[in-house]
Amino acid sequence: MNTDKNKIVYADDDTGSIGLLLRLRIPPLILGLFLGFGISILASRFEEVLATNVHVAFFIPFVVYIAAAVGNQTHAIYSRDLKSSNTKFRNYLLKEPLLGMILGLLFGIISTLAITLWLHNLLLALAVGLSVLMSVTVAPLIAIIVTEVLNDLHEDPAVGAAPIATVLQDMCSIIIYGLVTSALLL
Repeated sequence: MNTDKNKIVYADDDTGSIGLLLRLRIPPLILGLFLGFGISILASRFEEVLATNVHVAFFIPFVVYIAAAVGNQTHAIYSRDLKSSNTKFRNYLLKEPLLGMILGLLFGIISTLAITLWLHNLLLALAVGLSVLMSVTVAPLIAIIVTEVLNDLHEDPAVGAAPIATVLQDMCSIIIYGLVTSALLL
């Protein structure tokens, strides 16, 4: 996409033309659009557990959101740090999954307690809590890998990584939530 393979063209709304900004932003969004259709197909695969307990549907956006939020934080920090040229992928690869696990454990426990108090359904609460734990643990890893791959391809990771990583995180969250709820509730 870039004429100079060693130079990343960064999206800059202050100085870039609308044409350049569209050229940089459309490809990852198109990919995200099609992967988004995949998310709908994935969600339909868990129709049985959704039909068994309507409350399962309440927490799909919740599980997807919290994982994406953690992943987006990782992406934003890593992408910003990449511009400094002192960033070490290995350090992020070691720290971010650990941070994700700690955050996932914290949010999973809070979710389990809140859902138990709200709906008085311990199995559903455990399914959501475990799904949050796993999804939030995986999200930072996806974020740094996608960001690193785009950076290595000499593409602006701030433009492409967020939409691609988010849709991949969403897909993983749906799969995790569907499998966990199916295992615990069916």
